Amino acid sequence: MSMERLNGAAEQLGLALSDKQREQLLAYLALIAKWNKVYNLTAVRDQEMLVQHLFDSLAAVGPLRRHTCGHAVRLLDVGSGAGLPGVVFAICCPEIQVDCVDAVGKKAAFVQQAAAQLQLSNLRGVHDRVENLQGPYDVISSRAFASLPDFVSWSGGALAEQGAWLAMKGKHPEQEIAELPPAAEVFHVEQLSVPELSAERCIVWLRRKTNGGGAAPRS
Repeated sequence: MSMERLNGAAEQLGLALSDKQREQLLAYLALIAKWNKVYNLTAVRDQEMLVQHLFDSLAAVGPLRRHTCGHAVRLLDVGSGAGLPGVVFAICCPEIQVDCVDAVGKKAAFVQQAAAQLQLSNLRGVHDRVENLQGPYDVISSRAFASLPDFVSWSGGALAEQGAWLAMKGKHPEQEIAELPPAAEVFHVEQLSVPELSAERCIVWLRRKTNGGGAAPRS
């Protein structure tokens, strides 16, 4: 049943996933459910995880692929928790090196375990605070991590000069955008359609504000 729904979601999102990638995605979900019983990685429980975690993260894969144009880049997933969306990105985009950072040790350890068990050589769990990381990362992502001003302020030191922030949000966060620090700017807000979910979702793409001459990141 889960595989049928995953196949339908991938088709709806226009994602070309191999059989191995589909199996890895469901194995990852099973791993979250297993660890959740002991470590409480996420408040979302078994029956809801397929849509609220997996499909929600998969909805951002297409936009990420379009942004990176298939290039081998480094991505930092901030406040990654159980690895969402970072682990999903690592499974679906093997050319991207994904580091999932979380200040909670057990969550970073879980991502490391997922990398080993799913044989993802492009995935790493990092136990640290994002403010301590240097990078440079071409893309820094977050999903339900913090407000946009805090997200870009805390992670700014790790972003490559021509890098981009990918912030997954619910409704269009007008107030948060209005409160962004002067050094950051929004260059695109992309509406997402999550399979089997009626709630609003979007990606807010941001970059460093250039002073009239710098090249913009790919979008």
